[in-house]
Amino acid sequence: MASLKPFHLFSVVVVVAIFLLSHPVHSDDVADQLLQQLNSFRTSGNLPVFTKNKNAHCAAKKIADDLEDQPCTNPTNSQVNETRLSDYPKAISKCNIDANTTSDAVVLPVCVPKLVPTLLLTNFTRTHFSKYINDSRYTGIGLSSEDDWMVVVLASNTQAGSLANGAVSLVKAKVGLGHYLVLGLVGLVLYLLQ
Repeated sequence: MASLKPFHLFSVVVVVAIFLLSHPVHSDDVADQLLQQLNSFRTSGNLPVFTKNKNAHCAAKKIADDLEDQPCTNPTNSQVNETRLSDYPKAISKCNIDANTTSDAVVLPVCVPKLVPTLLLTNFTRTHFSKYINDSRYTGIGLSSEDDWMVVVLASNTQAGSLANGAVSLVKAKVGLGHYLVLGLVGLVLYLLQ
């Protein structure tokens, strides 16, 4: 019976570790739908489909968070001009993107009340943004929305727009609380097993 106690404790530690280290899955239905529509649009023009780019998504999320409180002044047109990702140093830093790989990446922010899917698609395919959507150099994509804002970040198939990760030192690495808790629990289990 005493030998079962450490096994049960270890089982509990493993289950807790799985819950602490797993990331919740949040499906952004509007972004997924827009991606499908953009890929259908590109396919009809004999262009390759966009593939999801983790770093482009991270940058889109950070930029959308920053735009969240900005008013939507002209909701029927994309009133905001495209910019280079290199104009967003905070997003580049938070997403650990090598700044040398951002000069060809482009940010396309659009404001549409309630993010109506047909209006979103129109804002990307029937405005000045369409030149980027129709450009075969752009193969990677990241999408994120906040309130009435949808941000699309396009990564190119060139080194200058690939959005590659920057080098991370152990000192700069950010370790979450969950990692410390798991480490503490593993140490406790090892201590109890002695």
